[in-house]
Amino acid sequence: MSQAAVEQRRQDVLRCVTEHGPLRIDDLAVRFGVSLMTMHRDLDDLAGRRLLRKERGRAVAFPALTRETATRFRTGTALAAKTALCAAVTGRITSGMTVLMDDSTTLYPLTDALARLEGLTVVTNSVGIARRLSPAPAVEVTLLGGRYHGEFDSCTGAEVARGLSRVHADLALMSATAVMEGRLFHPLREYADVKEAMLASADRSLLLADHTKFGKTATHAHGTVEAYEAVITDTGTPADQLAAVRAMGVAVETAVPAGGGATGAAAAAE
Repeated sequence: MSQAAVEQRRQDVLRCVTEHGPLRIDDLAVRFGVSLMTMHRDLDDLAGRRLLRKERGRAVAFPALTRETATRFRTGTALAAKTALCAAVTGRITSGMTVLMDDSTTLYPLTDALARLEGLTVVTNSVGIARRLSPAPAVEVTLLGGRYHGEFDSCTGAEVARGLSRVHADLALMSATAVMEGRLFHPLREYADVKEAMLASADRSLLLADHTKFGKTATHAHGTVEAYEAVITDTGTPADQLAAVRAMGVAVETAVPAGGGATGAAAAAE
């Protein structure tokens, strides 16, 4: 079996434990049609990445808030959709621009394309994005320092806000943890604050949000999609959620993930 197939099974195991709660390891082995030894290897790998816990013969999920926000969970979620969203906006970014990027893992696939641009300046609160761009000699990266959150590999706080107040960016690229009928939400107030500050520092802003973000809310609202030039999403997003965005007068562009019936990212602005 290929490593890709093994990883897919492990992600399916993680999803199963997340959805159903603590499960016995031998029951998981039966459910996924593998030996007990193989299931232990899968769970050891997931536990080693701190994606779940093994305890007393069971696999146990982390609390919902941690799953919603921690970078280690978000990086591998809806990766094909995130890649398609990033491909859809690549053409809007040109050499010489100053671009703001928040700590959303949705933007991670974009870093390869940005690394090939000359004279680009990227300002971000994400250590993960800064790290991915660091090998690119022609890209200037400004990392907004402040209170570092290891779970999210990024910074928040007054220092980040002050840094943003001194920045004039051509474009802000951002995502949201939850989008409900055009309203945007995040579980943590300090991250909602960063997103609002980024909007204030950019001439134009784009919201990249895959289908898993829609139809949900979280504790802290941070405005609506009306603050953005367009919402970039994928073909799996519910029609009623897209209708709510369009009703606010905001353009919607849908990207087709690889394997989703089309090749590449097909953008349809409305």
